[in-house]
Amino acid sequence: MFLLPDGTMLIQFVNFAIFFAILSVVFLRPVGSAIKKRREYIDGLTSDYDAYQAEGNALRRQAEDVRAAARRDAELTIAKGRAETSNAAADLAADYARRAGEATAEAQAVVAGELDAARAGDEATVRSLADLMLAKTVPGAAK
Repeated sequence: MFLLPDGTMLIQFVNFAIFFAILSVVFLRPVGSAIKKRREYIDGLTSDYDAYQAEGNALRRQAEDVRAAARRDAELTIAKGRAETSNAAADLAADYARRAGEATAEAQAVVAGELDAARAGDEATVRSLADLMLAKTVPGAAK
């Protein structure tokens, strides 16, 4: 009753085939190609992002290597500077110690000379002091 094979059914199938062909040409193919192009664009962006991410990671590693090398060079330079400064300070200390020794020896020589000069006149000074004390203690006893 409902579905009796007759000519109407054949015309409906032909009508459906023509509609589907027109729909495919007008809508499905353009939309499919647009979706395909969009997918290719998105895939291209994803691959570019991955490439740039890998390049960024490589540059970060390279920068870290450069920083590490710079730190090592700086530490080496600082160590050399400290060693040179330490050597210079030791040389200065030795030079000043030598100068102080020379100044001390010269001062001791001057003091020894003055002491000898003072001791050379000791007897005369002692005798004059003794005479002076004797004169003050015993009036009229001076020589």
